[in-house]
Amino acid sequence: MDSPEESFSSYVRARVAALSRIAYLLTGDVHLAEDLVQQCLVQVATHWQRIAGSGDPEPYVRKVLYRQHISWWRRRRRDAVPSSHLPEQVMPDSTAMVAAALAVRAALAKLAPKQRAVLVLRFYEDLSEAQTAEVLGCSVNTVKSQTRDALARMRAIDPELAEAVQ
Repeated sequence: MDSPEESFSSYVRARVAALSRIAYLLTGDVHLAEDLVQQCLVQVATHWQRIAGSGDPEPYVRKVLYRQHISWWRRRRRDAVPSSHLPEQVMPDSTAMVAAALAVRAALAKLAPKQRAVLVLRFYEDLSEAQTAEVLGCSVNTVKSQTRDALARMRAIDPELAEAVQ
């Protein structure tokens, strides 16, 4: 049987790419996503023996990742400083697929963190409402209402997404 360190290293090697993609969808920034995954894995490593011993560690790791993201958002919101200087706009690629991906990312970035987390869990990770509620530590009805509100908000943000977000 593997030692806890070997077991954790194997898990990280197998899942770091997927966790990084999820973190990128949540944060919208490569560097923040890397930091989020790193902080999540540090937190998970401290409890790895208990987590790995209970069966599948994936739900616990995702729960830590999503909750850490929401905590970051709350901290950044509290520490935000208004600026009169707008950031430079990046020109999107001309292909339809890239344009759609950018539109979705931009719309996701305008959602509240919990709404964003619900959409990523439900539609990117393809979790059920009950599984999503378990990861986020809320009720199934909260997941349903957050999903409904998030999709309506995305349609309002970008009407071109209305067909994709039905």
